[in-house]
Amino acid sequence: MQTTFQDLNLSKQLFNAIDELGFLNPTPIQEQAFPVVRSGKDVIGIAQTGTGKTFAYMLPILRDLKYSNQQHPRVLVLVPTRELVLQVVEEIEKLAKYITLRVEGVYGGTNINSQKRSVAKGTDIIVATPGRLYDLALSKALNLKSVRQLVIDEVDVMLDLGFRFQLLNIFEILPQRRQNIMFSATMTEDVDALITTYFKAPQKVSIAVSGTPLDNIAQQCYDVPNFFTKVNLLNHLLKDKETFKKVLIFVAFKRTADLLFSSLDESFDDEICVIHSNKTQNYRVRSIRQFDGGMNRILIATDVMARGLDFDEVSHVINFDTPKYPENYMHRIGRTGRAEQEGITILFSTEKEQESKAEIEALMDYEIPKIAMPDEVEISKQLTEDERPREDREVSKNRTRQEYIPGPAFHEKSEKNKKTNQGGSYRREIAKKYKKPKTRGDKNYNKRNKKN
Repeated sequence: MQTTFQDLNLSKQLFNAIDELGFLNPTPIQEQAFPVVRSGKDVIGIAQTGTGKTFAYMLPILRDLKYSNQQHPRVLVLVPTRELVLQVVEEIEKLAKYITLRVEGVYGGTNINSQKRSVAKGTDIIVATPGRLYDLALSKALNLKSVRQLVIDEVDVMLDLGFRFQLLNIFEILPQRRQNIMFSATMTEDVDALITTYFKAPQKVSIAVSGTPLDNIAQQCYDVPNFFTKVNLLNHLLKDKETFKKVLIFVAFKRTADLLFSSLDESFDDEICVIHSNKTQNYRVRSIRQFDGGMNRILIATDVMARGLDFDEVSHVINFDTPKYPENYMHRIGRTGRAEQEGITILFSTEKEQESKAEIEALMDYEIPKIAMPDEVEISKQLTEDERPREDREVSKNRTRQEYIPGPAFHEKSEKNKKTNQGGSYRREIAKKYKKPKTRGDKNYNKRNKKN
């Protein structure tokens, strides 16, 4: 018999909130993590993206978080990106609809003084990126001595982004007596080292082996010769709006995201948006909301930006680039097929990307079905700079590496532009007349000139 939320011994307030959200049965990670987190032990949760990790740690925390009017936070949740801060805060607010609770999100890229004023009003739960949290703690705007539960979500991404030293610094200013709760989609050596150093006899809750494809996701792949043929294939697929209702496209790099966006923008002007770390915070939040709300049908994203983000009813995930690390492929495809819905993922691979594709299939122990290239798709002969033979590449600091711009970059200056600034005729004449010293402080030079 399948477990329901009523079986989890939730408070009436939590159950009412869950009921209003329309959820009947907890996911496996939510069911198994609930009693372990409530026990007060350190917890390591390993589960694939899209399995409800946020509710898995927040439900037991909120179940036992008593009302308090103290100023300093009792629960700290660390996440790798600003977007995840906003999402986790939103999820907590949904669960705490009938609970008197103060939750605050803090992250970089925005005015720190306004965040200081917000946390000064008092809070029960802080959701933060490591850098901004440490800045607030150093400035004494935020006191962490009352923290009793530390949650580190998407810890593998945090370490990949170089937050290791900030995490270690945060551990040093937290109380020694606390419960550590860590959730991750993959277990790496760096994650394991962190656990060994800072966790006390943690209990592990693991759902599915990393690399196990979700049953409700259908996978497909195309062998494509180059970048611009990928663009042509993508154009062809996206024209079918009935099938491709809500499409998340993953690329490896920010420059690829921008080049792909500009290549598709003409055909899908009002349907497409893009997010990566070079975009402003307002632009990124707007892109996410417009895609999630259905105003935009297509979203182009880099791995880091989309990691952990929860989008509803994504019909397709398209891997425009084949990820080098097979675990990233698992994170990507987990964006669709959520909440037991059916999802489809499509992988584009060039000849150079075949080795990475083979590693993905080896991790899953599954061969991705190959689809023949449609006859209507033009095989482009245009190459990006990275795809051209090394001797044919142009060197320029003023363009993205994806673009190839042929032809000479040097132009002879016109005659009028060859002139150099001599400082003005007046200054030159004055210098000749008074024989201004080379160095103002050279007293010997000044004396010699006075005698003359």
